[in-house]
Amino acid sequence: MKVILKADIKGVGKKDQVINASDGYARNFLFPKDLAVEANTENMSKLKAKQASNAFKKSKEKEEAEKLAEKISKILLKIKVKSGANGKIFGGVSSKEIAENLETEYNIKVDKKKIDLKEAIKTLGTFTIEIKLFEGVVGKLKIDIISE
Repeated sequence: MKVILKADIKGVGKKDQVINASDGYARNFLFPKDLAVEANTENMSKLKAKQASNAFKKSKEKEEAEKLAEKISKILLKIKVKSGANGKIFGGVSSKEIAENLETEYNIKVDKKKIDLKEAIKTLGTFTIEIKLFEGVVGKLKIDIISE
């Protein structure tokens, strides 16, 4: 019997996936626990409409992320820090500070987890970092770390 899963089930399949389940398993486990529905024409058309809607939303989000990546690539973010005589920074510049400066100076909100920074920046100078905005969309931000 073909069924459409309503939730992720370990060892069986993911949500909105059409699988072939035995009649007993479907009637005695999946249907009573509301984990699946029968894959009839009505439910299949609902699934197709839902998938089309999700694809449209995803394409819109990707389009917005590409616009934001283009905007970010034109920015030179200047961050002032305290430093020693040899150009070493006291502490370091973290992804959290970068996200905060980007929001205060350019009104661009970026989650600090999306900023690809292996370790905190500990020297003065200009750096280019990557910000993962969406699947396959990466913005390159130039940062100028200057002494106060």
